[in-house]
Amino acid sequence: MQRRAFLGLVAASSLSAMTNIKKTTDITETVWLRDDQVGAFLSVQKKVELVKRYVGYGNFNILSYDDMLKTAARYSKIGKFTLRELSFMEEIFYADPNEHGFYGKKTIQTLTTNIDKKKVMKVPRTGHYLFRGHSDESYNRVISDVGKSLILTSGARGVPKQMNLYLNKIKRTKGNISLASRSLAPPAYSYHSVGDFDVGKKGWGYKNFTVSFVRTREFWSLQKLPYISMRYTINNRDGVRFEPWHVKII
Repeated sequence: MQRRAFLGLVAASSLSAMTNIKKTTDITETVWLRDDQVGAFLSVQKKVELVKRYVGYGNFNILSYDDMLKTAARYSKIGKFTLRELSFMEEIFYADPNEHGFYGKKTIQTLTTNIDKKKVMKVPRTGHYLFRGHSDESYNRVISDVGKSLILTSGARGVPKQMNLYLNKIKRTKGNISLASRSLAPPAYSYHSVGDFDVGKKGWGYKNFTVSFVRTREFWSLQKLPYISMRYTINNRDGVRFEPWHVKII
């Protein structure tokens, strides 16, 4: 789907923030949302956001797909997911991301795979969870070695959480799935589902998710640690943007 067509449909749905973009002709190798996907995309993106608000940010991080559906059906202001919406989420989850320029490893096999709450622990004052064992042990070791100015900015993520981030990224890229996939792992391919986590400098807010993080003492201290590494380095094989904040568990 070309960007102009996508924007025309979006405008009818009152998403004015998505209409202020420049025309481009370089779309030969870019995958866009198809015309027949736009309606379902808009409604699913909105419903998933509403579920997040109802269950709370922290709980949403490890919410299962089935519980997301139950939550939506329980509240009239959200509404039960329709067959069309369910089909759209299935298509997004099971799509081959190689077509979008993403070449990472699949980490979750089924849409209904959930995170066992007994296998994660909530990190105080963060709203995030870490897998018990190697992840939480590595995180605690990192904090001890780098200092308390380093904070956890994202930990374990269930399918709804990654789906939410991915759909929001597609929205911000004006329907450009290829660009979204190079900026964020598709729902079935997030290493946050198997132990990786994100860290940042306390008080830096959104800048922790930009290349500005490499200018911090915390970043350079991380580079000296032998028991972790950076998952998405510059020109990584997965095709994802450079993420100096994403910790790979060795």
